[in-house]
Amino acid sequence: MATKDIFNEMQKRMEANPAKLAGLQGVFQFDIGGGDPGIYSVTIADGKGVINEGASESSNITITMDSNDFTDMVEGRLDSIAAFMGGKLKVKGDMMLAMQLQSLLK
Repeated sequence: MATKDIFNEMQKRMEANPAKLAGLQGVFQFDIGGGDPGIYSVTIADGKGVINEGASESSNITITMDSNDFTDMVEGRLDSIAAFMGGKLKVKGDMMLAMQLQSLLK
């Protein structure tokens, strides 16, 4: 799955199930490198999520990954904890938001 497709699907899932966003507030920035790179920001507030292509000036957390590893993680072939521990997933910023990343991606 292409990086852009992953974020498009994430937007659809957030719109279809806003209850998953309850209590979550912040701006996630994803810096995806590798063969299918892109920078995306995901803003969550008041039970709504909005994804924009490009960097955010006010991100609470920045997640950096290779596009192949990101796809594997989203598709369930790579555990996020294993990715983090193995250096494939880098997190800068609010670690509490990082822990909530799984609910955002699924």
